[in-house]
Amino acid sequence: MRGVIFDWDGTLADSHSSLYEANAAVMRALDLPFSPELYREHYAPDWRLMYERLGVPADRIDDANRVWEAAFHGTHTSVLLPGVLDAVTRLTGAGVPVGLVTAGPRAIVEPQMVRLDLASRIPVRVFGDDQPQQKPDPAPLWRALRALGLDGVARDTAYLGDAPDDMRMAVAVGAHPVGVVSMLSDEELLRSGGAEVVVDSVAAWVDHLLGPTASGTA
Repeated sequence: MRGVIFDWDGTLADSHSSLYEANAAVMRALDLPFSPELYREHYAPDWRLMYERLGVPADRIDDANRVWEAAFHGTHTSVLLPGVLDAVTRLTGAGVPVGLVTAGPRAIVEPQMVRLDLASRIPVRVFGDDQPQQKPDPAPLWRALRALGLDGVARDTAYLGDAPDDMRMAVAVGAHPVGVVSMLSDEELLRSGGAEVVVDSVAAWVDHLLGPTASGTA
C-alpha cells in the first residue's frame, strides 16, 4: 500500500452524534420530519444536497446553515474513534504516507484535528470548502493524491470512509475503497457504493494491513 487517505466524520472521529443533533435542530426550526432513519437514508457529504433530499426549500438553505452552525458543538466535543491514534501512528511509522479528504469545512475539522493530536500526523488535508466539487466527485481525492505525490499510483492507495459516496469517490480514481461501518452505513450500503472491503474500524483495517501489535491490538 503506497498511501492511505481517510474520511473524518465517522471514520476517524466519533462526531456523528453531534452532527445528527445539529441537523435535528435544523429540521425542528423548519418544521420538517427527521429521525436517525431519515438521516441515514438521505445523508450526503454535500450538505446542500442532503438538505434538498430532506425537503428543505431552496430559499431556506442559508437559514438552515445558520441554525446548524449555532447548534453544532462537535468542534469541542468530538473524540477519536477507538484505536485511531495508534493506527495512524503505525502507518506513518511504517513509512506509509497518509492524508485526509473530508466534506467538513476547514474551520470546523482542523481545530478538532489539532485538539485530538492528528494534525501533525496527517499533513495533507483536503476540506469540503477547499474546492467546489464534493464527494462523490473524484476531484477532492485527486487533490490529496497529488499533494502526496501518489496521483500516478492511485491503484496502490486506499481511501477509508463510512458513506457510499466515499466509496464512489475512491472507485472513480482507481483507489481501493475501504468501507468503515458507522451509524450512517452498514456493509450492504457500503458495498452498494463499491467498497471492496468493509471493516468495523480503522484500527481493525490497519491491524490487518500491518499485522497485530505485540499486545494483539492495532
